[in-house]
Amino acid sequence: MNFTKAKYDAVVVGAGPNGLAAAIVLARAGRSVLLLEKREKVGGGARTYETTLPGFHHDPCATVLGTALASPFFRSLPLDQFGLEYVYAPAPLAHPLDGEPAVILEQSVKKTARGLGVDEKAYLRFMNPLMQQAGSLFELIFGPYPNPLRSPILMARFGLNAIRSVEGAARGLFKEGRARSLFAGLGAHSMLPLDMPGSAAIGIMLTLVAHKTGWAVSKRGAQEFSDALAKYFCSLGGEIITDYTVTSDKDIPPANQIIFDLTPRQLLPIVGDRFTSGYRRQLENFRYGPGVFKIDWALDGPIPWQDPAVSRAMVVHLGNTLEEMVISERDAWEGRQTGKPFVLLAQSSLFDPSRAPDGKHTAWAYCHVPHNSNLDMTIAIEDQVERYAPGFKQRILARSSFNAVEMEVYNPNYVGGDINGGSQDLRQLFTRPVPKLNPYQTSDKNIFLCSSSTPPGGGVHGMCGYFAAKAALRAQG
Repeated sequence: MNFTKAKYDAVVVGAGPNGLAAAIVLARAGRSVLLLEKREKVGGGARTYETTLPGFHHDPCATVLGTALASPFFRSLPLDQFGLEYVYAPAPLAHPLDGEPAVILEQSVKKTARGLGVDEKAYLRFMNPLMQQAGSLFELIFGPYPNPLRSPILMARFGLNAIRSVEGAARGLFKEGRARSLFAGLGAHSMLPLDMPGSAAIGIMLTLVAHKTGWAVSKRGAQEFSDALAKYFCSLGGEIITDYTVTSDKDIPPANQIIFDLTPRQLLPIVGDRFTSGYRRQLENFRYGPGVFKIDWALDGPIPWQDPAVSRAMVVHLGNTLEEMVISERDAWEGRQTGKPFVLLAQSSLFDPSRAPDGKHTAWAYCHVPHNSNLDMTIAIEDQVERYAPGFKQRILARSSFNAVEMEVYNPNYVGGDINGGSQDLRQLFTRPVPKLNPYQTSDKNIFLCSSSTPPGGGVHGMCGYFAAKAALRAQG
């Protein structure tokens, strides 16, 4: 490979959202930056392929970009000038229930509360104070670590519930099942057992994002979001090479600094011999969480939800009650196959027709499974959809699926199928990948880590890349 420069200021390895974010920050600071990507497209977890039938565009992982909309860094970029268009649904989320109308998470806090019966006032008491300071909360949530001294009242309002378990917070905040089910489904995005302390944090954050900025998809697929980032980076003078595999530091051209959008598992074989023995040992002990089993569907029509209101939502949670979801998520954590998995489903083509041929639709769903599992959850997932949408299976034209092992093959950052880049429990939420004041700089002063294995963790927000690049710039004065 002939590189355009004898030496770069920085080389970024891995072009996921965090790698792209890091490259943009460095390029905006006037540095010469080369971005290397193993696959044929940039994007990491935010790509788009025709995985089922021609003309049906599927996102193998990230689709709904709520955290991108809330991200302090991504919000600052002129991505609309580089082809990015967001598509919204009338409602961010629906949660069907057995024998009663679905719970709908509207962008309006008041409209959401009105659908929660006796918990209407409790929901307003819970969300309104957070909404009033949402901007400051986003700065804290998407920061490298929370600073209680910066805003003690705000941190108390958020933090006292965030450190609770989903189950404890749901039962403490709400009296009945509708609100508890809604909150449990949001908290299950943490991929932690719902009775584990700290699991509520992700649920509160996602609820706040849904109300404040909404949830959206990028028109024509998640690849458009990644491509807009890449085009902006190139407009700043950055260079991108795809289809390029880095197996050791010998594959990286000379550079003052190297930033890796990789988890510790991939980082160690490449540059582990440059680290101190203590730091290397800490990376080896980094823990990964449960995996996912994912299905993409090409459909002959929209999903025939029993409750038509579910068709207003971009995302659907299929888990019924708090109690049912507690069992499902505990099973995945402890290595058991669950009979009724909690299913996260996206029906983007209802609102973005460019994803499928005329009259046809796409949808995807995933459930959590034990780490590194090769379980086939197709029947279990489709049974959960059929439970709330009788006739769904008859509309399936084709399907494509990944078990947890195959998810790691598709993207090696998904170790054992863990799409969060490592367990996000209290021990690792803000001490990723090791406990240190600057988690982005390794024991080698010229090597940095910017993946979701660093704070603030998983999600398409780019803040891991932003803070890693800032750390690299500080290191050079």
